[in-house]
Amino acid sequence: MDIVIGLLIIAIGAFCQSSCYVPINKIKDWSWESYWIVQGVFAWLLFPLLGALLAVPEGHSLCELFTGGSSFNIWMTVFFGVLWGVGGLTFGLSMRYLGVALGQSIALGTCAGLGTIMGPVLLNMFFPELNALESLTFAVILGVVVTLVGIAIIGVAGGMKAASLSEEEKKAAVKDFNFPKGLAIALLAGFMSGCFNVGLEFGKDINFSELTDPMFRTLPATLLVTLGGFVTNAIYCFYQNSKNKTWGDYKKGNVWVNNIIFCALAGGLWYSQFFGLSLGKGFLTESPTLMTLAFCILMALNVTFSNVWGIILKEWKGCSQKTITVLVIGIIVLIASTFIPELLK
Repeated sequence: MDIVIGLLIIAIGAFCQSSCYVPINKIKDWSWESYWIVQGVFAWLLFPLLGALLAVPEGHSLCELFTGGSSFNIWMTVFFGVLWGVGGLTFGLSMRYLGVALGQSIALGTCAGLGTIMGPVLLNMFFPELNALESLTFAVILGVVVTLVGIAIIGVAGGMKAASLSEEEKKAAVKDFNFPKGLAIALLAGFMSGCFNVGLEFGKDINFSELTDPMFRTLPATLLVTLGGFVTNAIYCFYQNSKNKTWGDYKKGNVWVNNIIFCALAGGLWYSQFFGLSLGKGFLTESPTLMTLAFCILMALNVTFSNVWGIILKEWKGCSQKTITVLVIGIIVLIASTFIPELLK
């Protein structure tokens, strides 16, 4: 029963993340770089900080945790957060050229596979005594493979969509649709985004051990990773503010209340995926396979729900029945990837 609860919590977080781009559509009269960094203040700083505080027992502090832990692990966690930040930037571009459904599918699918594999591999390079590679069991590899198969099927559906629609229909669904360009960007975004889970692996012991509730133990590391990502995004967004002369966005008092509300909502929905991941893993402790695969499961569910939103937003409008069938098969495979490893381990 605990496993079902854990997977359900992760699924709720995934649904929230897949919905985070909906509030962004309500932001008024701000350039992309302005609203992106403002929602990032909520998504990558404020909400992660509040989450990390839940991992701090009474009589202790985050400062004590970060100064008393392994400085190497802390800096590596932040470093991989910086790399993940690059993935976050290109992630947004992938949806610009492919749409919410296809962009998230390819980027998050790549992120799911590489994020799950890279963590133990890099940990083993730096700390061979931990035997991190032992976590990559047959069941774990199977889960990653099934996830990637599901992503590949959805990618095929995307290719069929690109081939079957006229230029006018493509633009009607996704204004800047460009499958080759979007595919390249989405793959880069997925590769760099996989660094998030690598950062979590390096920071998994940054907590107060038995004094911290198992449901909250990854939240301090999550804060460090998102902090690194915020630095990357802030540098790029402020550069764009200067280049495009959009600093004036922040002075538009007539839209501040509206935009702050929707930026906060988008940031909170985005952070929900990793808050849910931490809480969900607290219920999966009896299954080492699912503990290792939790990040991959989260990304697979993100893809599933993003395609649901893609259908709602009519990004697949005009596609043939065959294309929609292939898309649905891909979604079913992704859902199955959540359970198959545990059933066959």
